[in-house]
Amino acid sequence: MKDTIRHLIQQALTRLTAEGVLPEGLSPVIQVENTKDKSNGDFASNIAMMLAKPAAMKPRELAEKLVAALPDDAQVSKVEIAGPGFLNFFQNSDALAQRLEAALADARLGVRKAGPAQRVVVDLSAPNLAKEMHVGHLRSTIIGDGVARVLEFLGDTVIRQNHVGDWGTQFGMLLAYMQEQPVDSEAGLADLEGFYRAAKKRFDESSEFADRARQLVVQLQAGDADCLRLWHRFNDISLSHCQALYDRLGVKLSMADVKGESAYNDDLANVIADLKAKGLLSESEGAQCVFMDEFKNAEGNPLPLIVQKAGGGYLYATTDLAATRYRASVLKADRVLYFVDQRQALHFQMVFAAARLAGFVPAEMQLEHMGFGTMNGADGRPFKTRDGGTVKLVDLINEAEERAYSLVKAKNPELDDTELRQIARAVGVGAVKYADLSKHRTSDYSFNFELMLSFEGNTAPYLLYAYTRVASVFRKLGKSVEEIGGQISLGAEQEQALAGKLAQFADVLNGIADKGTPHLLCAYLYDLAGLFSSFYENCPILSAEDEALRNSRLRLAALTGRTLKQGLELLGLDTLERM
Repeated sequence: MKDTIRHLIQQALTRLTAEGVLPEGLSPVIQVENTKDKSNGDFASNIAMMLAKPAAMKPRELAEKLVAALPDDAQVSKVEIAGPGFLNFFQNSDALAQRLEAALADARLGVRKAGPAQRVVVDLSAPNLAKEMHVGHLRSTIIGDGVARVLEFLGDTVIRQNHVGDWGTQFGMLLAYMQEQPVDSEAGLADLEGFYRAAKKRFDESSEFADRARQLVVQLQAGDADCLRLWHRFNDISLSHCQALYDRLGVKLSMADVKGESAYNDDLANVIADLKAKGLLSESEGAQCVFMDEFKNAEGNPLPLIVQKAGGGYLYATTDLAATRYRASVLKADRVLYFVDQRQALHFQMVFAAARLAGFVPAEMQLEHMGFGTMNGADGRPFKTRDGGTVKLVDLINEAEERAYSLVKAKNPELDDTELRQIARAVGVGAVKYADLSKHRTSDYSFNFELMLSFEGNTAPYLLYAYTRVASVFRKLGKSVEEIGGQISLGAEQEQALAGKLAQFADVLNGIADKGTPHLLCAYLYDLAGLFSSFYENCPILSAEDEALRNSRLRLAALTGRTLKQGLELLGLDTLERM
């Protein structure tokens, strides 16, 4: 509908230019937005205010000429001028109903990508394999997963890359400890965190152990067979821990998506050589650095992107540069999205700039850091255990499921335990994920079990229940929407409001694909659920006064249910038929 209105406005502009009302050569970006107040129509454009100055007219005067020049279109019932010169478009209810019928008949709900399909690499999760996953990995994992799902649904080819930390000095310490404490089975590394702490304690207390650990790093990097065997064993077990959590979280990540730091090790010397050949390297205190004019500190001095330490070692920047050219040359990415903590913003700005200067990526390839804020406790500080330690992600999931189980059992004591556990898993994990996803990606947020498990407000339990409410209509009817004839018609105010929101689904998904902000989908689904509730209470469905009206409302309810279900699945939440 927005595209239709933009096209109508463009035709009016062309006509006014030909008539000499507007000067030649204007090519404005025509903005069309959804209105907040439906008394002002369904869509609005500020085009008259944008062009008033070059047209040497008052905005309202130009708006009147634009309205007069607009071609007729069956999808627009009327156009009004509001305020200083806004054009307010009212969509035709019959045309809207036809669009909803087309969406109901389409497996993709009428959703299409606004632009051409792309190959998109999504860099997400990236835990450190030396330790167990903790709550700090949650945001990268689930925000990246949600955006990747939306991109796939819109038709992009999505390549997930789990850039795990599986290399570096810490692994020498772990290998040295594995030699002292042989691990005979996976159970021996069941507590990775404990194993890491024990190894660190030995490293700090024994200079002999520390020297051996450093030597093992050198041997590992040189390809020593015994070191590599121990390293592979440790990483395989650590990755299996990660995969178990991905499966419980319902995240679309597999072992095949792992492309860790070690994968780029053989290319790091080439990265340095190529930077040098391009004349981009400068030595600073023995280290090899890239200096770029646009990056300076508070005193105005150039900031270095250090790519090789004085001793010859490499850094995150070196590996990230190698990854950019792998993603360009091998994966053939049009766009790469990095879901990494907001505090790494400067690092990625410098890496992206250096990659472009070095020619590691083509000019048209998009490199975007999708930074996010921190997950905090009730005190506003980073989320910790009571004794100040890091909260393991597995412990958080376990507690969420147990709290959800108690909540659901209290509400439905008649359900058997198997079904209670199934509902508790969906509600508990869904609550944790949704509480995160519903906040703007760049914001910090406070973790609160009581709020996220509430059945009121913008929460997972509320939305999961809203979907079951739609499902219950068809359960009572004993039929599916495919068995119901008729057409959607929009008479009541609540029907029109719900229909208008349903028609915005594609627009919302395209916004998420563009900005990497799943909270837009959460806000949309919450609004949709609220409008369905109003429709449900004010517009009888099964007891409608005639069959045509009943079928229309059933079809509208069915499209709402499918949209809620699809939206929740794109956020990575499992829906339930009853709660």
